Amino acid sequence: MEPSTSILIVSGAATGLVGSLLGLGGGVFLVPLLTLALGVPIRTAVAASLISVIATASASATVNLGRGLVNMRLGLSLEVATSLGGLAGGIAASLLTHRQLFVTFGTTLGVMGVIMAARSNKRNVIVDPDAEPGRLGGRFTEGGRAYVYRMKRLPVGLAASLVAGAVSGLLGVGGGIIKVPALSAFCGIPIRVAAATSTFMIGVTAAASAFIYFSRGDVLLPLTAAVALGALPGSLLGAQLSDHVRARSLKILMAIVLMLVGTRMGLEGL
Repeated sequence: MEPSTSILIVSGAATGLVGSLLGLGGGVFLVPLLTLALGVPIRTAVAASLISVIATASASATVNLGRGLVNMRLGLSLEVATSLGGLAGGIAASLLTHRQLFVTFGTTLGVMGVIMAARSNKRNVIVDPDAEPGRLGGRFTEGGRAYVYRMKRLPVGLAASLVAGAVSGLLGVGGGIIKVPALSAFCGIPIRVAAATSTFMIGVTAAASAFIYFSRGDVLLPLTAAVALGALPGSLLGAQLSDHVRARSLKILMAIVLMLVGTRMGLEGL
């Protein structure tokens, strides 16, 4: 029995809101919700998530661009690696069983949750507003104060983006579950900037692999349309709310959500 349209719209709105708030993309919550709670096959759920993420990421990115949180130079530099990974992940998804997809999903989320929890006290900002941010760094305002940040360990950021793209294409989660923790924990990017820049990149990443699912017939149009219809306003609200949540609170919330969802999905595959 397929879930009703109203349930799908509400599910899309809720996952879009939380995903946009954390910069992870709603797929990290939508795929488990559709598969575990609503009984949707995982490949259909991944396909619906990818297409929904394209719409919601584009919408919330406009809000973050207006607030000056998106580092476009950094995002475009990392997007090449992410898109290549997205293509590879979309192709690899057809080679894995449903059980393997669940275990991969759960393990990935759990590991990134632990990383975020371990680094939740670290702030990646330079208080001096006149400091030089470097080529891929930048400036942003938080709480009425101007901060500077610098990009560190670019190879780590590129490697994380490649893996994020593969995870996005494989699991339909947009790649933010890898990029945001990696950029924040290892590359010196503040959590708000990492989340906003990730959201900006997510739409392109999802598009790179969504067409593969469409060509295989995994896209169920009524279900996908209903989810996207709810996710669009939800993501816009999440982008607006993120400015009112403390940076450390965002990190802790992200870590808790990743570990809980990862554990649940991993157990489903065992």
